Amino acid sequence: MLFRARWRILLPLLALATACGDGSEEGGSPLTAGDSLDGSSGNDEASTGDSGPALDMPADEGLPTATDEGQNADECTNVDILFVIDNSASMADQQDSLIASFGGFVAGIEANLAFAESVHVGVVSSDNYYANGDGCTDLGDLVTQTGGLESSMCVGTPFTSGKRYMDETEIDLTAKFKCVAELGIGGSDDEKVAGAVLGALAPANNDPGACNDGFSRLDSLLVIVIVTDEDDAPEPYMCDPNDPFGPNPCDTTGSGGTPQEWYEAVVAYKANIPENVVVLSLLGQSLDNDCGAVVASKLIGFTNRFGDNGFTGDVCAGSYDEFFTAALPVVDTACENYVPVP
Repeated sequence: MLFRARWRILLPLLALATACGDGSEEGGSPLTAGDSLDGSSGNDEASTGDSGPALDMPADEGLPTATDEGQNADECTNVDILFVIDNSASMADQQDSLIASFGGFVAGIEANLAFAESVHVGVVSSDNYYANGDGCTDLGDLVTQTGGLESSMCVGTPFTSGKRYMDETEIDLTAKFKCVAELGIGGSDDEKVAGAVLGALAPANNDPGACNDGFSRLDSLLVIVIVTDEDDAPEPYMCDPNDPFGPNPCDTTGSGGTPQEWYEAVVAYKANIPENVVVLSLLGQSLDNDCGAVVASKLIGFTNRFGDNGFTGDVCAGSYDEFFTAALPVVDTACENYVPVP
């Protein structure tokens, strides 16, 4: 298949991209459902565990491949990976860590999902990204060019897909991803991560001629990767009517809605089959952290609602290599358990 042939050529280059990461930080582990901090169902606490093999190892060592046991009858053949990246003022280091770990993550996807014929990779920001081109600056529109402080100042298009997303035919996927994922730190402090997810997946935004034309497919395994050091919620200190310096309107509203409502909307976009969605979230998990991240209780609750397909890690980690290594079996299992759309 074209996908397997193309990506086996790219594999050594992609694996090399993680060599700069020291892999010293811990990843997350699969989560269970419980009660969220906002009062709706779903466990909002992430647990950690031992990670898998380092991402800079040869892709065929330590990680089982689809050829070890043969393809399951319903195993996924299409994969859509959506990166939702916070571009607010505190996110420069986290964007660098994501870019440094991207090559190994994609190499692991290729090694584990060897029967996948097509992969779409798209990036959205946590706000209406002003630097985007072609009239696509609404929340959830795929990023094709960047601008502003600490950004790549780069134009990613044309992608070889001919669309506003990357796919398995991209000659230098790591370079293209760096171009569009280094969003900079000039974004709004009112992060709307859930809104960006829903905007990116909305059928109208994926129709022919729309900004995300063809990105999200009904018959794909959807992998959502969230990277943010804030929660998707209003911040009370930003809207204090008793501020001695003058009343402050509530400028941080978040996406609105609850984790349960976000979950239901995403699942509805995937033919009401939650098994076909994976959510990997790098978030603030505790008040005691190294980068000043806010505990993302609502986004943790959203992630946890996907059960074994939900996985969280520490956004403050110096390297994301171990997080993505530990997340690969989650994606692999979800692909094996893919439910065909009726």
